[in-house]
Amino acid sequence: MVDAKPRFMFSLPGRLAIGPVRCAWGPHLRGTPAEALARPWLAETLGLPAPELPLRRDAHGRPRLDVAGVDASWSHSGEHLLVALGHDVQVGADLELLRPRPRALELAARFFAPDEARALAALPADAREQAFVQLWCAKEAVLKAHGRGLAFGLHRLAFARRGDGCWALVACDPALGTPADWTLHAFTPMPGYLGSLAWRPVPHPM
Repeated sequence: MVDAKPRFMFSLPGRLAIGPVRCAWGPHLRGTPAEALARPWLAETLGLPAPELPLRRDAHGRPRLDVAGVDASWSHSGEHLLVALGHDVQVGADLELLRPRPRALELAARFFAPDEARALAALPADAREQAFVQLWCAKEAVLKAHGRGLAFGLHRLAFARRGDGCWALVACDPALGTPADWTLHAFTPMPGYLGSLAWRPVPHPM
């Protein structure tokens, strides 16, 4: 008898559901493309055999699922992978390994909005690197959801640091909609890593 249940080459033990987004994370197998590791979880979550998952890349290299009302994103850093699935939203996921970043202020001055760079420079040195990673992670999640990634420009969306230490989107290029369109969720999926999810309702043509 043939087992009709698909067998997946890879499992993502960490799971989180928040609003219209579900995500999972786990070890990233060195030398294996992230897409090959993301595909089994996406297929399993959608109830499809992995070989039949209608996953493609658009002209900008963004993953697209040809399933009505469903969007996907993933990110890998260090030895881990984060995969997200959104329903009726555009979703972006970013994962970053926490490691020393001695050029954080230099990179912020070059790629971030001026107010963001100043906010980072005003922080104590022992808090600055993690704040930089949190901000980078949030920006990249939004840009991946939008579809152009870093090529769109990190300076074209601006965050302000709130009293609780989190970053809030306060301004963005009109191509990204408005800050109110976006929901962001920052979290620690495993020790030594920061994750960020960003999503917005699917824009409808005018």
